[in-house]
Parts: sequence; C-alpha cells; structure tokens
Amino acid sequence: MHSKTKFPADFLWGVSTSAYQIEGGWNENGKGESNWDRWAHLGKIKNGNTGDITCDHYHLWKEDVRLMREIGINAYRFSIAWSRVLPDGKGKINQKSIDFYSNLVDELLKNNVKPFITLHHYDMPVTLEEEGGWVNRQTIGHFAKYAEIMAKHLGDRVKYWTTHNEPICIAGLGYSGTSEPPGLGDSKAGAQALHNLLVAHGSAVKSIKTERKGAKVGIVLNLYPVQPFNKESEDDRKVARTKDGILNRWFLDALYLGKYPEDVWAYQKENPEIKPNDMGTISTPTNFLGINYYSRYVVKGKREEGKLKIVDVSPEELGTPFSTMGWEIYPEGLGILLRRIGKDYKNPVILVTENGVALDDKIEPDGSINDPVRIDFLKRHIEELKNTISGGVDVRGYFVWTLMDTIEWELGFTQRFGLVYTDFKTLKRTVKASGRWYKNWINQT
Repeated sequence: MHSKTKFPADFLWGVSTSAYQIEGGWNENGKGESNWDRWAHLGKIKNGNTGDITCDHYHLWKEDVRLMREIGINAYRFSIAWSRVLPDGKGKINQKSIDFYSNLVDELLKNNVKPFITLHHYDMPVTLEEEGGWVNRQTIGHFAKYAEIMAKHLGDRVKYWTTHNEPICIAGLGYSGTSEPPGLGDSKAGAQALHNLLVAHGSAVKSIKTERKGAKVGIVLNLYPVQPFNKESEDDRKVARTKDGILNRWFLDALYLGKYPEDVWAYQKENPEIKPNDMGTISTPTNFLGINYYSRYVVKGKREEGKLKIVDVSPEELGTPFSTMGWEIYPEGLGILLRRIGKDYKNPVILVTENGVALDDKIEPDGSINDPVRIDFLKRHIEELKNTISGGVDVRGYFVWTLMDTIEWELGFTQRFGLVYTDFKTLKRTVKASGRWYKNWINQT
C-alpha cells in the first residue's frame, strides 16, 4: 500500500457525478425539459437509452449519500440541472428544485462531505437551446443570473463552485459536431459557442463572487498531454504543438493570459467574433482550476496536397492498454500535465475534478464485483499525483469519476466508470472492490 504522507492533511478525496447522468426524474416537480432530454427522446442515444430514470438519484439521494459515507470520501462534486431550477433557463424559479438541492447539501454536510457544485455539466434548458443556445450571446446573461440564483440559495453552505464542465466537448461535439445536442455540425457555430461559454464562465464568476464574498470559484477543463509519435520528426512535433494549442492552450491562455494563442487562431478555419471586453471577462481571476484527466494524445503529421494534417495515433498502434472507451491508460500523463500547467501558468491551485476508467465489470456468483484493473488505475494515478505535489505543484483535491455506473451520454448504458455497480433494471447499488480500495486509501494515516 502506498504511503499518504506526501498529501496535505486537508486534501480533498472525492467522487464526481453529473445531474443528467444520475438524477432521472426528468419531468418531475416542475422540471423543464433539457437539451439532453430532447436528444434522448429523439432516439439519438445508443440503444435508444434515455436518462429519464438512469440511477434515480432524484429519489434515492439519501441512499447515495450513505454510499459516499461508506466509501469514506470527504468531498462530492455534483452538478445542478439548470432546467430543474429554471425550467426555461430564465424567469420563474422552481422552488421545489431549490429545495431538492438544498436538502442534498444539508445531508452531505451532516455526513462531513464538502459539496462542490458544477452549474453546467452539458445539460441546458431546451428553451434556451431553441433560442440559439451557446451561439446566442443572450445565453451568457441568463447563465450569469442562474449562477447568482444558485449562490444566493446555496452559497451560505456551499463554498466551492465550478461554472462549466468541459466547454470543449459542449461546443465541439454539439455545435461543431453532431454526436451531442444540438448536433449542428457547424464549425462557425462551434467556435462562437466555445467563446461564449468562456465569457459566460467569467460572468458567472463575477455573479457568484458578488453574491457570496467567500466563495471559491473555478472552471473544469478536460486537458491532455500531447506528444509527437516520433520526437525526431519535425512534422510530428509541429502537429503536436498545434493539437496542444487546440486542446489546452486555447483555454489556459484565455483564462490566465487574457488572450487566445496566435498560432491556433491562425491555424483554425473558423474563429469567434469577440466583443471589446470579452477577454477581460474570460480572465476574471478564479480560485482554482478543475482538471479532468483521462488520457493523452499521441499525434503524427501527414502531408496531403501540401498541407500538414494532424493524425491521432491509436493505443492499438502504440501497443498500450486502453479502456472500453478506447482511451489509453497512461498515468504518467497526469504528472506531465500538472507540472506543465504549474510551470506555464504561475502554479495555480489545481483540483483533479475527474479521473477514472471505464471497464467491462462483471458480477461474480457471490454478488461481488472485482475490478483489479480499476484499482491499479487509481493507485498509479494517485502515486503520480503524490510525486507531482511533492515536486511543488499546488494540487488540493482528487475526485474519482464516478460514484456509480451511469448513462454515459450518447453511448447510453454501455460504459461502466463507477466505484459502485448500478443494476439499471433494479437500481440496486453494489460497492465494487475499487470502492473498498478507495476507502482504505482514504482511511490510511
């Protein structure tokens, strides 16, 4: 067993979830329809799955907090369903939903679990999406107002807030791409949505801080080390730099330096329209940076008609282990990424807000779920984290994705990331061996 001595005494050991993936209760007690509700009901999710019930956390939340206590975590990152609280994304507040989240916060605190709220984890009210979603600048103001409402109602007990989860996925998969709502397949819309998401982030930071002076606020980004397939190849090094710009520097430079990287701006076919105060708003100071780390990118350059194209190298080609998501298992990447951010961006406070692995978990005849690959995954990533912290990078928390098996967005119920096994027919929860391992790890002195 690894030693915990290198971790600060007040280090946060948590798990993360998101509203659409676990709550269910999709139209209960006045909740408005979200873009993901609509998307699922259009049959856009694998096997026709929907999040209408999923883990039914909306009704089983007390049992789920008991599970958290059983696993021994001291922090829980969850998201608010925007359309639950504001059915149209603006205007009338649904008090029953405020009460739901308020009761959840109270239950967490009663069990010595710090609540970490994410305001926007992919799902938004379909009303706002029909008005243009994140391409429409008015959404920025609606989001800032929503942030203010949540800070007003829960900020007396909730200290930690994050604005968006993974804006690159929202803009890239839903606006530039077609695999998530609204599925526009329009790169110009994607570029504008991405920019507007970041402006909304800065606006929401201001809203929360105005409402609650002592609030700690950040954003959650999915970041990746990007490495050239052949370090000796100038083309491979060049495309690695560009890919790093698209995935990492575009966000970090905007947040910490108040500008987008010039090389990426020049490379991209579509860039957003920027209003005069936007970059200042985006770079509004935050208290921490949330990082979701799952894997790395290895890339090579390919010349086609005089142009240099970026080609992603698969784990199969690399001959490295990977999860059922097809993502390479590469613990060293966590340290590489965190050290680089510490060095390039003046060592901000970092929380690893998601880290986990999807595996093909099986129930044994005795009802137990043994997942040694997940245990090894967690051990190696936490060891990497320990070395990074002892090297001076300011990391203050680690959250496993996820508490329990959920609907994995457009992939439906095909991927199991949880420390707890969910039987989606009976909703029975069973702590996996990895959940027990995590408990032992946290309990070590």
